[in-house]
Amino acid sequence: MNTSNQKQSILVWDFPVRVFHWLLVVSFAGAWLTSESEAQQMIHYAFGYSACALVLFRIIWGIVGTRYARFTQFIKGPRETIHHIKALLTGNQHPGLGHNPAGALAMISLMVLILFIGLTGYWSVKEFLGDLMGDAHDAIASIAMAIVILHIAAAIIMSFLQKENLVRSMVTGKKQGVTEQAILYPLYFVGVILALAWAYSFYLVVNGSLPALTQ
Repeated sequence: MNTSNQKQSILVWDFPVRVFHWLLVVSFAGAWLTSESEAQQMIHYAFGYSACALVLFRIIWGIVGTRYARFTQFIKGPRETIHHIKALLTGNQHPGLGHNPAGALAMISLMVLILFIGLTGYWSVKEFLGDLMGDAHDAIASIAMAIVILHIAAAIIMSFLQKENLVRSMVTGKKQGVTEQAILYPLYFVGVILALAWAYSFYLVVNGSLPALTQ
């Protein structure tokens, strides 16, 4: 018997992808929770700008990262994405290990929205176009929150359908597959550098060391 073809726990998500994912969760949630407090305004800015920095990192990592981190692995055309969604509705599951086309659509949408939230927030701080940018900032944030809720619901539902805890896999980096499908290295060093860079950028904004972004 060829044991290499038997499914086992293999490494799919590298450490930078996992760090990005959970720091983005923290950043988005933190920015949302501090959005109405004037006393926490600098913290709100810090969460928002650090979220944008995370997205910029993910764009780079989507080009040079490991197998399942790369955009070429999971971004599909409209036809294939629609076909995948229809297949899910009929009970057919996506067999791949990385992001499926529907998940990729949610991920890319969130990344774009977060960048627009940061941009409109910056323009609001600079009082560009009066209250228009502030209203746009709030509206885009609400759309992003709706997608986040759908994303969480989809992860829970797909975990039941696939009989695999997808949330846990984004913590451990591991999913069920064959040996040949695994990535070789978790790249802990890159992930640690990303976490430190996020913390430092957060500190700079909160401390008022980047007045161009907050005044």
